[in-house]
Amino acid sequence: MRIVCLDLEGVLVPEIWIEFAERSGIPELRRTTRDEPNYDTLMKYRLDILAQKKLGLPDIQAVIASMGPMQGAREFLDALRDAYQVVILSDTFYEFARPLMQQLGLPTLFCHSLEADAEGILVNYHLRMPDQKREAVKRFKELNFKVVAAGDSYNDLAMLGEAHGGILFHPPENVVREFPQYPVVRDYAALRAEIDAAFARAG
Repeated sequence: MRIVCLDLEGVLVPEIWIEFAERSGIPELRRTTRDEPNYDTLMKYRLDILAQKKLGLPDIQAVIASMGPMQGAREFLDALRDAYQVVILSDTFYEFARPLMQQLGLPTLFCHSLEADAEGILVNYHLRMPDQKREAVKRFKELNFKVVAAGDSYNDLAMLGEAHGGILFHPPENVVREFPQYPVVRDYAALRAEIDAAFARAG
């Protein structure tokens, strides 16, 4: 009865906002949870910029449709699902993630949703629930699962702390310096080895 909880962006797929920033020529949209730990502040910042530029959901979806998972992500995920239950806990949005989930073999995804007006301009976002990553891990533990979690950024830390084992995957150096208690891995082979080791330690 073991569950692996993985972040999505930065772990299995590229950072969607960074990709969109590069393709749209709007460097301000490169800002992610690696830079701004307050998710509400970050999302309001993003929505304001998109409104100013008159860019909407169809523009972002067109970029996402041309993206794919990180190299080796599908193979890593397939092998992981052979050994454990796997749930993706992400602060992305279902409206963004659908094409990427298909390319990853449709793993279970818990994330949020977006609200757009009739012209496709994003006007709001809706959290599935506050602190959803930590809460999901907590509930899995209450169901008597052992949980190991892996993520790359500030918004994953509550999930990592709640799990029986937490792992940082290819994190920025500022996160490594601030949270030295978590093992750091930088490729899928090392991540799989650390997941297996964390479950062994958890018993």
